Parts: sequence; structure tokens; C-alpha cells
Amino acid sequence: MKLPIFFGLATALFWGMYGPVLADSRGDLKSPFKPYLLIGLAYLLWGVVGGLVGMWQKGDDFSFPSHGTSLGFIAGSLGAFGALTLTLAMYNGGKPYIVMPIVFGGAVTVSALFSIWKEGGSAHINPLLYVGVAGVIASAALVAYCTPHPAPAKAKPAATATEAPVSEADASTRSPQ
Repeated sequence: MKLPIFFGLATALFWGMYGPVLADSRGDLKSPFKPYLLIGLAYLLWGVVGGLVGMWQKGDDFSFPSHGTSLGFIAGSLGAFGALTLTLAMYNGGKPYIVMPIVFGGAVTVSALFSIWKEGGSAHINPLLYVGVAGVIASAALVAYCTPHPAPAKAKPAATATEAPVSEADASTRSPQ
């Protein structure tokens, strides 16, 4: 297997688990924004360590031309805003088995269309691209619809007359026994 394919599959594995783990973290921490903060810290840690190790391995220096630096910062910001909007999607009731197919199917489509736009009309567009876009939409919908969903929560049995709660007003009018 060629390295780009291996790393592409590894990315799909990591990002595919991202949504469900994020949802679990959000539930355990009882906050959508505590996990987002931890995501930022993880990006900082692994981005700095990974970047430094990669630069050292490649023999890079520490010069950063302004245009490339700006684009790198924009790319990082796009990733951070993506993590924020994913957090907001789940905070507002989205489930990973619904949100993640939309995110990744949409990302593939946006990436293709943005790349075409960047070429400024000089790119030859194969009509099958549009078939692929329709396929991504259909696939994301099928994955979201057919993923096993958790069973609905069971309703609690109704309280019996002897278990009925006593209001404060009722309790204050009762004499001690």
C-alpha cells in the first residue's frame, strides 16, 4: 500500500471516530465547550510536536514566508472553525451518526468544488464529477439513515398513589406524626 493511501485511511479512521468520541466527552463533561477547549489543546500539542518532528526529519529551517504563513494560519482556522461548528451541531441536538456523514460527505464535495473554483475556470470538469457529488449526497443519507440508532429511552412507570410527591404547601399544612 502506498503511503498517501495509508495516511488517508488513517485520517479517515481518526476523524471517523472523532464525532462519537466528542459526543461521549460532551456527555461526560456535561458541556459542549469543555471538549472544544480540550480539542484546541490537543491540536496545539500534537500540531507543535508533529510539526517540529516533521521539520527536524525533513531538515527544514525556521523561516516562514508571509504568504505561506498566512495560508497555513487560514487552514488552521478553517479546521478550528470546523471543530467549533461540529461542536455546535452536536450541542444543538445532532447525533454523531447523523452529523458525521453530512460533515464528511459535504467536505468531499466542498473540497472538489473549491479546487475547481481555485483553478479559475481553467480546469476540465468531467461530467462524472456531478454523478459523484450526487453519489456522496445519497451515500451520506444512506449511512445516516441505516446506521443503527440507540433504542429510545424507556418511559418511567407512573407513580402510584402512595408514592405521589408531596408539595411544600401540602407538607406545611400537615401535622407532624
